[in-house]
Amino acid sequence: MTITPDSPEPVPTQASPIGSTNPVPTPKAAPPDVLRCAYMELAVVDLECSRKFYVDVLGLVVTAEDENAVYLRSFDEFIHHNLVLRKAPVAGVAVFSYRVRSPNELDKAVEFYTELGCRVVRRAEGFTKGIGDSVRVEDPLGFPYEFFYATEHVERLAWHYHLHSPGALVRLDHFNQVTPDVPRAVAYMEDLGFRVTEDIQDEAGTTYAAWMRRKSTVHDTAMTGGDGPRMHHVAFATHEKHNIIAICDKLGALRMSDHIERGPGRHGVSNAFYLYLRDPDGHRVEIYTQDYYTGDPDNPVVTWDVHDNQRRDWWGTPVVPSWYTDASIVFDLDGNPQPVVARTDDSEMEVTIGADGFSYTRKQDPAAVQPLAQREFKLGAQL
Repeated sequence: MTITPDSPEPVPTQASPIGSTNPVPTPKAAPPDVLRCAYMELAVVDLECSRKFYVDVLGLVVTAEDENAVYLRSFDEFIHHNLVLRKAPVAGVAVFSYRVRSPNELDKAVEFYTELGCRVVRRAEGFTKGIGDSVRVEDPLGFPYEFFYATEHVERLAWHYHLHSPGALVRLDHFNQVTPDVPRAVAYMEDLGFRVTEDIQDEAGTTYAAWMRRKSTVHDTAMTGGDGPRMHHVAFATHEKHNIIAICDKLGALRMSDHIERGPGRHGVSNAFYLYLRDPDGHRVEIYTQDYYTGDPDNPVVTWDVHDNQRRDWWGTPVVPSWYTDASIVFDLDGNPQPVVARTDDSEMEVTIGADGFSYTRKQDPAAVQPLAQREFKLGAQL
């Protein structure tokens, strides 16, 4: 399904509206049964500086650490970690890690990716502290993926309210990946068992981004159109939006407001309340809350028009250009940066910079819209 002038509002459909003309071949082997996004490993240049940001400022809990790495988790988590900070000469992303339903799923992961011709490495002892038998792959899009089941259990701190800060991060919510061919990425992820919940298209059928899930939320990862493979952001959830406001207040009080890139605000896509931060290495971190349940098998897919200025921010707040252009490099399984391929489809930033005065709020009533869109306080009018 594509956007038309007669469908200006977000359009729900019963199936994924995205088709690829250049899909990754579908393996005959069954995919591993993925439960959820579980952790990300970030390469950071100054480990102590990054530790202060994620622990002292954002309040993540230290599970373990040594001179080369810090293992962090959120307050509701019981697996060993949700984020690894590892000291490295170059900042980047070492792995996007997913937990699978049982140990047997690792055999499926090996078969699935071997059939795709991907590089596959399996270690019975795991690749990181606290994680057991694991499979790591360089996937068809160039991203380093990991699948595991065995993990050391740690204490869930959900009931330890005396340890919670006003901005407590309670779980890892999702990843966001930058890739040049979104339909190709979607088709591959659907073969892996992921399902689209929302996407952004235009009247010509160009797909700019898609949100995909395994757990019953809006997404475990998103595929964002751009030069890639790169990592757009990793997202942690809070219980309520006031927790996000508390984080903003804390950053202001510490004179660290320059770490805020965008927000706080509410997304149109996902309906979630959000805040985007940049860590000391420039890695983007989203703080996220209040999206919706998607677990029913007939959960409708919502398609947004790229020109709808409320898709990225429901309140009409402009999207800063860096949010579209900047992203973290990703590594291969040897720790070398993956080459970045340029996107050839239309750029969302060039089409519109979100709620900026170049897009519409009420497409069906242009006569009423234009005077508002031309007001001086809109970014488009100022530019």
